[in-house]
Amino acid sequence: MPILKERQNIERRQRIMKCSLDLFIEKGYFNTSIRDIIYLSEVGTGTFYNYFADKEDLLKALLEDFAEQIISSISEYYTIEKGLYERFVETKRLTMEVFAQNEALSEIYCRVAGTSASIDQCLQQFEDRLIEFYSRNIEYGIKKGVFKNIPVSPIAHSILGIEKLLLFKWIVFKTITKEEMIEMVVSFHETLAAGLLIND
Repeated sequence: MPILKERQNIERRQRIMKCSLDLFIEKGYFNTSIRDIIYLSEVGTGTFYNYFADKEDLLKALLEDFAEQIISSISEYYTIEKGLYERFVETKRLTMEVFAQNEALSEIYCRVAGTSASIDQCLQQFEDRLIEFYSRNIEYGIKKGVFKNIPVSPIAHSILGIEKLLLFKWIVFKTITKEEMIEMVVSFHETLAAGLLIND
């Protein structure tokens, strides 16, 4: 019985999150009310507040789950691919493929900065985790004598910068396709990795 109850709780929470995401995309975050979310997800008001303190808490949950999905995909690849050049390039492809497969969440990510201090903090934590992953990958390559011994932080930040720029061009400006976005990120990292490699 407790397992069934737990499954129901997970399913209700996921339903609320899915319905809220649909509404945020359709109406915008600010124009979506908690009442709208409750109505679409067909749960009671009390049920909503069992899972989320408010609409901002719900948005944070969406962003945190998205961040975990991206980090998990990268982490799994790290355990499979040992070649440092391939790992450096292909982890960025994986990152952008997760964004491409989750267009609604990508749109939220691109548009919610500045919504509130706590949402900005959530975005900052997400981006800090990505930068930490990128930094560790480069530092490992330096330690193994494969990459040049250069300052890591500016490179890690520039990686995130190019990814955000191309996401923005796909989601907001709509001047490139998601396929072009992925290939441009991969091409940038192939060039960057070639510059990082120590020539034998």
